[in-house]
Amino acid sequence: MAGHSKFKNIMHRKGAQDKKRSAMFSKLSREITVAAKSGLPDPDMNPRLRLAVNAAKAQSMPKDNIQRAIDKAGASEGEDYEEVRYEGYGPAGVALIVEALTDNRNRTATNVRVAFSRNGGNLAASGAVSHGFERKGMIEYPASAGDDEAVLEAAIEAGADDVESTADGHTIWTGMESLHEVAAALEAALGEPESVRLAWKPNLSVEVAERDAETLLKLIDALEEDDDVQTVWGNYEVSDEVMERLG
Repeated sequence: MAGHSKFKNIMHRKGAQDKKRSAMFSKLSREITVAAKSGLPDPDMNPRLRLAVNAAKAQSMPKDNIQRAIDKAGASEGEDYEEVRYEGYGPAGVALIVEALTDNRNRTATNVRVAFSRNGGNLAASGAVSHGFERKGMIEYPASAGDDEAVLEAAIEAGADDVESTADGHTIWTGMESLHEVAAALEAALGEPESVRLAWKPNLSVEVAERDAETLLKLIDALEEDDDVQTVWGNYEVSDEVMERLG
């Protein structure tokens, strides 16, 4: 188990979150509604709904908003969303997986394709890049949860597969099936996590130079700004120095 990996999930670029809070709440609400429709409307009895509610709480989404999204699943009116995954390549050959919830496949596919083509990338066929990723459970803690050794020890005790610690925090990886069990054990040891979710973990990462990084981040921003896009995963790494220069 690696305790000091330099892998960084730049998907969570902190600075953009406040600007996008309203759009974020909309996406979180959509995921909660879809999760509630997929099973029982009780987070304790529906693992996917529990993940969605926990993600919403981690972003300080009001309880009333969460409950409204759950209630919407039981109403006869409202949109029917389907899950769609797109795969493609960004600048420097970076592999990207785009997860969306949509009520109009044609609209979403067009928007995603345009975002790729206008920002140095290209949309690929389904399965073109996902073979280079693993579907894993991901649990995130802030650096204040404990030092590297303490978090590593807690993760081993909880049955996690891997830990990656940086100055920004700790990312704990586990199998899909054991995500909830491991998360519960870690919460008992370290407190409430920042997020618990299913993720696409790259098998190999690509270090991206400044010129390509600027275009890549514009591509990711364009994708994330689409209302239908829930999450963008990639196999890229951008150094702290480059991120600082890019602002």
